[in-house]
Amino acid sequence: MIFFHPLWPVFYEDNHLLVLYKPAGLIMQRDAPHKPNLIDLARAWIKHRYQKPGRVFVGMVHRLDAPVAGVLALARTSKAAGRLSAQFREGGIEKRYLAVVQGRPPHPAGRLVHHLVRDGRYSRPVRSASEQGQSAALSYRTLETQEFTTLLEVDLETGRRHQIRCQLAAMGCPIMGDRPYGADHSLPDGRIALLARQLRLTHPTLKTPLIFQAPFPLGWPWPTPPSEALQPLWTLEEYQNAGLVLPECPRE
Repeated sequence: MIFFHPLWPVFYEDNHLLVLYKPAGLIMQRDAPHKPNLIDLARAWIKHRYQKPGRVFVGMVHRLDAPVAGVLALARTSKAAGRLSAQFREGGIEKRYLAVVQGRPPHPAGRLVHHLVRDGRYSRPVRSASEQGQSAALSYRTLETQEFTTLLEVDLETGRRHQIRCQLAAMGCPIMGDRPYGADHSLPDGRIALLARQLRLTHPTLKTPLIFQAPFPLGWPWPTPPSEALQPLWTLEEYQNAGLVLPECPRE
């Protein structure tokens, strides 16, 4: 079973909450028969681990774009799903990302505010809210620079579709590999150099604060800090190419 292999880590698990690593290339929920997706994989793993009969509940309370890797939380009960969803709606959850971008931002740190509209599968900025855009805000700071690329830390204030990808591109610094938003070239397996690095939330029933951090994936296009723990594989294709077989996803 590929899911929860040592190179596909679980950061936390109890009766209400499941926090894990999502590789790039894995979609969140089923959109085609036999296509792997995170929700069905989580159900399959829980069913196998606990020998649970019948339907297994897994609730999606937030999402990561398919080409993005990193830390993600799922609810294991409807009560937890409702409470975690409320935390996301009310801004009670902090999400921090790392992005390797082309070029350098105009300032080492700053706050970006745009109005974004959906344009087919993607998003684009418009000049004002009068054009029916949704307000999107984030803060960034430069961690390190190389000759042609920059490592940014990004804190989300809102959760719009493709927000980080669109806003960094609008600043003139598209994320490496993100061709739809202006990157010069693609990366293998459709990945982009955006990592959901850290997630801070309150446990839905225990009410305790929790913080989780995803390691740099193997092959991440920036030198890995010496303190990093065991590194997961970056993409779903890499797990498959390593000879690890996906389990059958339950049909519920």
